[in-house]
Amino acid sequence: MEQSAAAAQPAVEARSLTKRFGAITAVDGLDLELSPGRIYGLLGPNGSGKTTLIRCLVGLAKPTSGEARVLGVRMPDRENLANVGYMTQSDGIYADLSVWENLRFFAALAGTRDKRALDDILDVVDLSARRNAPAHQLSGGMRRRLSLACALVHRPSVLFLDEPTVGIDPALRVQFWGYFRDLAANGATILVSSHVMDEADRCDELLLILRGQLLDRGSGAQIRDRAGTPNIEAAFLTLGGREASE
Repeated sequence: MEQSAAAAQPAVEARSLTKRFGAITAVDGLDLELSPGRIYGLLGPNGSGKTTLIRCLVGLAKPTSGEARVLGVRMPDRENLANVGYMTQSDGIYADLSVWENLRFFAALAGTRDKRALDDILDVVDLSARRNAPAHQLSGGMRRRLSLACALVHRPSVLFLDEPTVGIDPALRVQFWGYFRDLAANGATILVSSHVMDEADRCDELLLILRGQLLDRGSGAQIRDRAGTPNIEAAFLTLGGREASE
């Protein structure tokens, strides 16, 4: 019975989660449950609340009201961060450190000192040949790849990715998504914020967010069917227009 209850527990939860910045409500009373072992796509226009929501879930932003839980633990929680990976929208790396030094530093923060794990993730992001290069010498795309490696190196159970494939070439993007799929197949929960609409169908489930509230949720096919549109971008415009008129 205990094992069954644990298996049924959501990996990520939000309860009436609200975050305000003065007069601006970035996240508006949002309720959310994400099950383990799935990839969720968080879609919405700039200013819709995606990044603020992720920061609240990770524990880097304190909610105005409500609560966020990851693996059953109310966030923020320092110890629980060892189970969480977070790739920020901007490159969260140290420019004067080498690729290897950045990776080793972020791995140590999460309690990982396994050299093989570091080597493996460098292979995934195709940076093994640049391991000794200072981060400031990397191209923009390479810095994004290093940021992703730093978020993945400790093999987190829950992974938050804010625009992870911006500036990544198409072939490597496909490789990244294959790796995300492998992580989910092994039980990881992944929330991916993206503006790349053709990536939507790579997710098990989509969360459409507008003005800090969930506009719709479901598979790409379900959302397109409800909106009566041929693609997710048109579905978002249709559903958002319906909300505005109600």
